[in-house]
Amino acid sequence: MSTEPHTVDPMVLSEATRARFAREVAKYPADQRQSAVMACLAIVQQEQGWVSPAAERAVADYLGMAPIAVHEVTTFYNMYNQQPVGRFKLNVCTNLPCQLRGGAKALQYLADKLGIRPGETTGDGTFTLQPCECLGACADAPVMLVNDRHMCSFMTTERLDQLIDGLRATVTEGQA
Repeated sequence: MSTEPHTVDPMVLSEATRARFAREVAKYPADQRQSAVMACLAIVQQEQGWVSPAAERAVADYLGMAPIAVHEVTTFYNMYNQQPVGRFKLNVCTNLPCQLRGGAKALQYLADKLGIRPGETTGDGTFTLQPCECLGACADAPVMLVNDRHMCSFMTTERLDQLIDGLRATVTEGQA
């Protein structure tokens, strides 16, 4: 058994990525370049679909931060994917207001409909289902967010069916 520490290949940032990072860093005073950490992580995710441990280290190196500090940001916010996700990431709010209005039932309904557990991706790579913290739309509970951009409110089973069927149709149309 090896006593060597497990290492992951380092991520090499492209010149285009470095240029995007530089534009974000330029928004802050020189001694506060670490303030661009969230923007840099978002850039990595836009380009790669997720934030790998190697990407976290690359961001840390670029910003002059400890890798653990970048990892803390990645793991604190649910908008950063820590593993590859499907074409459609479905975040279902599981906080109390949504729970009181059927959020847990909506999450379970989607899990059953998609044939996966929360935190998993369908075998075809189309859907990733994730529970998440408050999405800030408690009056519209239960709510969910599709691909970190599109809020869906009052998610009844009928509306969930419409959403999933509509998203599946976009995949089918794209293959035609």
